[in-house]
Amino acid sequence: MKDFKDKVAVITGAASGIGRALADRCVQEGMKAVLADVEAEPLATAEASLKASGATVLAVQTDVSQARDVEALAQKTMEAFGAVHVLCNNAGVGTEAAVWESTLAEWEWVVGVNLWGVVHGVRVFVPLMLAQDAECHIVNTASMAGLISGPGLGAYKVTKHGVVTLSETLHHELAERGAKVKVSVLCPGIVNTRIMESARNRPGDLPPTGPRGPASEERWEALRRLVPAGMPAAQVADAVFEALRKDRFYILTHPEGKEAVRTRMEDILQERNPTPPGP
Repeated sequence: MKDFKDKVAVITGAASGIGRALADRCVQEGMKAVLADVEAEPLATAEASLKASGATVLAVQTDVSQARDVEALAQKTMEAFGAVHVLCNNAGVGTEAAVWESTLAEWEWVVGVNLWGVVHGVRVFVPLMLAQDAECHIVNTASMAGLISGPGLGAYKVTKHGVVTLSETLHHELAERGAKVKVSVLCPGIVNTRIMESARNRPGDLPPTGPRGPASEERWEALRRLVPAGMPAAQVADAVFEALRKDRFYILTHPEGKEAVRTRMEDILQERNPTPPGP
């Protein structure tokens, strides 16, 4: 996709972080932007800010873990603009605990947002895009954590690995049909976002995270220090639009993570036990 002017973009998780940066970049490209987020107040703030800049924007409060919400998002998008050309399935949350220490409710929350959110987006929007018979692109936000493994962030990694293979499968299936809909999977490393504040969006009936082992606590505190110094979200948005223009599937914003990916692939091919990733 080369021309974005007057095209319609739908971005989930659009009120902050990578989603907000993608929304900013979409309107800079002259696109009409549909902002979806579960947080009402930050969503309204983002909408007002973008409209003040002269952008055409629609905000739709959306819980991507709920199929009905994503279906309503699509309906409101089509009613307002009559089309959708770029879909960014970006909403995500994160937690840290050993896989056996995460509660069932926590697993359901993380999988619901990070993986089911993408499934719902694909299921609902792909048929609309195919019916348009126009050039379209889907960007699914995974993570470098969807390409490597190691201790920690178990539920998060499971969802992000799922997003990667969902995206790869979708790419192949659309190509098999000769569709004009293209796909990319975004796999960033550490980005300066509010991912460490995911608890702000925990469902009201979801109890606080239970006790974590010492290693988990240490890892979580390390992430608290690292995330604020991470890559600016706007730089990630720049990488996404570069990939859109070049029709590139894999978007790896942090080159330093490629060595860990290479090591994991070699572990698999050589059938050796997993190598612990570097810090």
